[in-house]
Amino acid sequence: MDLITTEKETIGKTIQSRRKSRKIVQADLAEIAGISPRTLRDIEKGIANPELETLLKICQVLGMDVKIEVVR
Repeated sequence: MDLITTEKETIGKTIQSRRKSRKIVQADLAEIAGISPRTLRDIEKGIANPELETLLKICQVLGMDVKIEVVR
């Protein structure tokens, strides 16, 4: 498993966990974020590689921040 796959899975699990803790169903979050339910499902499963704009929309709805860290 490569680093990108691991990061996508981590992001997906974090989004799913936060969504569930807020008691928001996938269809509602997808609609509010302006994406399809299938796209959200694929993001949560770590399959999709969301654009930054999409990730920011999802995180905004869930009350989360996006942190980009540069590692040398």
